[in-house]
Amino acid sequence: MVFKSYLTVKNIIFFIVAILFIKFLTTISAIAMMFFASYVLACSLNPLVELLTKRMKRPMAATVVITGMILIFSLFFIPVIVIASDQINSFIQVLPGHIANLKAFIMNKTILGQKIVDMIDIPSFIQPVSDFTTNLVNQSITVTIGIASSLIYILTMCIIMYYFIVDKRTIRRTFLTFFPKQMKKKADRIVETISKKIGGYIVAQGVTMLSVGIVFTICLLLLKVDYAVLLGLIATVLDIIPVIGPAIALIICIVMCYQIAPVTLALIVASFFLAQWVENNFVRPYVFGKFMDVHPLIIFFSIFVTAKFLGIIGVVFAPAIAATACVILDELYIKPINNEKRDV
Repeated sequence: MVFKSYLTVKNIIFFIVAILFIKFLTTISAIAMMFFASYVLACSLNPLVELLTKRMKRPMAATVVITGMILIFSLFFIPVIVIASDQINSFIQVLPGHIANLKAFIMNKTILGQKIVDMIDIPSFIQPVSDFTTNLVNQSITVTIGIASSLIYILTMCIIMYYFIVDKRTIRRTFLTFFPKQMKKKADRIVETISKKIGGYIVAQGVTMLSVGIVFTICLLLLKVDYAVLLGLIATVLDIIPVIGPAIALIICIVMCYQIAPVTLALIVASFFLAQWVENNFVRPYVFGKFMDVHPLIIFFSIFVTAKFLGIIGVVFAPAIAATACVILDELYIKPINNEKRDV
């Protein structure tokens, strides 16, 4: 059997210790997530560092890449976050009025001569949407302010990223010393595969999310829609959740803009579908064809699990966690089973 060589007392003890270690990490989830996030970002930046090492030493290449990332974030993302934060504050103030007007609008409408309010329980339908939107906005502004103000946290992540990149081989050799001798080669291959897949997946996911946000925001700005940057940011963030994320983003857009002219609202909806069309037909096939695609159901599951145990930050890195789990499952179980079937 494929797994017979692994069923030793030493290996069983190793797996028990590994499970206990993972359990320990859940008790220090904030610190563990900081290191995991740093590792994920280091994996995504490593190909660029490898390219620069042809012209300079690795520490200098890592410094140049991380500094460049910080500058890009400062020049592009921070202004967007600041503008979106102002729009969030403004939206929170008018949200109760929007919900009240939406209730009145729906309750006065009829279908086949019968009022909608008599057909469905409107308050029980709208209230969850209202609560979700309010919670989403409040959490978004909390996380936004936290990220913008936590310079020490960001600096610490940059330092951890630097050492993950510069001391990549040393860290890997040290990590492999914890594995039994007969598992070192497989563990090394798994770590290498995870590093490449995670880095590629994060870059691909980031590009697809940005494509949606940029196209949708530009369309909203051209239409002179209020909260254009905020709506674009919501569409960008929620795009990480397959199918449901874009649907929620569209509902939020309609709730926030339903009072404007019907033609403009139709153009907003059309702009949203245009952004999704560009992503699904041009950006996603290209970038994911070069890296790794993860089935939406796996991402769904990872998002729900990370949201439960790690909160909103865990949701952000759920695709990376899903990609890691897929690589481990593939290397430890799927490939050995397929090889065994071929040998039979």
